[in-house]
This record gives sequence, structure tokens and C-alpha cells, in this order.
Amino acid sequence: MDIALKTMTTKFLYDFILRHKLAVIATVSDNNKSESALMGITVTKDLKIIFDTSSKSRKYLNLMSNPSISLVIGWDNEQTLQYEGIAKFPKNEELKKLKEIYFKTFPDGKEREKWVNITYVCVEPRWLRFSDYNEPMKIEERNFNQ
Repeated sequence: MDIALKTMTTKFLYDFILRHKLAVIATVSDNNKSESALMGITVTKDLKIIFDTSSKSRKYLNLMSNPSISLVIGWDNEQTLQYEGIAKFPKNEELKKLKEIYFKTFPDGKEREKWVNITYVCVEPRWLRFSDYNEPMKIEERNFNQ
């Protein structure tokens, strides 16, 4: 196993995430019950993940009490990205900028924007692991000290 995959640059990760519009996200409730969901996602150039959800959903309630979140992105071509981060709920100008990025990937998101309970989540990366299970197998991790 080659742990030194030199291609895991910010641009490489951005391009990989942008190609995959779906991710499985995992959160934990305040009573330590796990919850997972398949979500539509997009990414900023600095690798923040954006998705929308209802403020009545379990994931939203979980993130309000525990902002730690993990995602699995990609599962085709024997390549996957594990992504751990901290969820935030942007407001004002930051939210406006993030929604512009989100709507480029999901134009139908503008319709959901009208929903009464819609909210937007921005996940800041803390740890990533890219795995390529093709021969030769390659795995690389990246920590973000924020």
C-alpha cells in the first residue's frame, strides 16, 4: 500500500468532490444515536462542503447539539474520500455567497429555497482520507489545523 499519494492537492480534492454530487453524511444525536443520510453536496474552492436540509430533520437537530459530521464521497472507479469536519450554519453575506455556489451545482435548489424550514449547512474540513483501490493501491490523509 502506497501511503504517499502526491496528487492530493486542494485542486485535486476540489475536482474530485465537484464530480460527485452525492455523499453519505453521518451525524450523532445528543443521546449518542447515529444517523446517516444521502445528500446532495457541492464544494467551495477551499474544500468546504455545502448542502441544504430542513430545520426539522434529524441531521439538523443532531448538528445543532454536536457539529461534528463525517461524509463519504465517491464510490465509483474504486476511489473514495472520507471527510470529517465541523458543521456551521452560515448567515447574511456568507450564506449569500455559499448559496450562489450551491445553486450552480443544484439549480433546483432555488425552488427549495422557498420552503419554510430550509436551512443551509457549511462543513469546514478537519481531516480527509482519499483512497484509490486500483493497482497500485494508494491512500493519503490530510489534516486541517483550524
